[in-house]
Amino acid sequence: MSATTPLNRLRQEWRDKRPTFGAIATIPSIQTVQIMAACGLDWIIVDLEHGPIDLTMAHAMIVATSGTRCVPLARIAANEPWLAKAPMDIGALGINFPMISSRDDAAKAVRSVRYPPRGERLWGPFHAPFRWGVSMADYMATADDDMICMITIEHVEAVNRIDEIMATPGIDVAVIGPGDLATSIDKRGQIDDPEVQALMARAEEGILKSGVPIGGVARTADQANQMIDRGYLVLALGFDWSLFQRGIAASLQGIKRQA
Repeated sequence: MSATTPLNRLRQEWRDKRPTFGAIATIPSIQTVQIMAACGLDWIIVDLEHGPIDLTMAHAMIVATSGTRCVPLARIAANEPWLAKAPMDIGALGINFPMISSRDDAAKAVRSVRYPPRGERLWGPFHAPFRWGVSMADYMATADDDMICMITIEHVEAVNRIDEIMATPGIDVAVIGPGDLATSIDKRGQIDDPEVQALMARAEEGILKSGVPIGGVARTADQANQMIDRGYLVLALGFDWSLFQRGIAASLQGIKRQA
């Protein structure tokens, strides 16, 4: 692979308006990621925010996507450059930043994932080139373009400031997080509540208007297709645990069990 060829295919997929599908990996398991990646997902987010995953296991899970088209990303616990640094240096090709609620928050996230002069990422990608089978020089040549800055809109204040957030240069994807958005207005778990849905619609309108690829959670195939029709390009089909749960439930459905 030449130094001018990006390692990350996702940005081009979105430029071509092709939807991509992924899931969030919360279980510290190499085998689970291997199965998920081999099933055809375009991306997997290794969850360092809520999952019981340390950096050693995150490295192994990132490497477990090797040999597939699946691009490994990582979700960090807070919008802090020091939390974003190690996941990138061990091979993740994007960082999902939580709770972006202002233009300053967005600009901070953008600076975290790109080297000077475009940003403030510190040098030290000792293991990333080995994951991608390239030299250090080739990794560095495309690093800024390979790294995805994915922000999450998940607070009522973020919706109120959606236009200023989305005007921030360098955002690659904006994802709407319904769970925390509902929680921010004291409606925990009530994603289908009309007030929550209205906030999501406002966020969706602001993101689509900006031209930045929009992402969200699709709980069913029908929902995914409706979101694609509205312009979504980044669709999370679930968490590893929820996909596992749904698969077991589907396997049991219709089986006669003793009363």
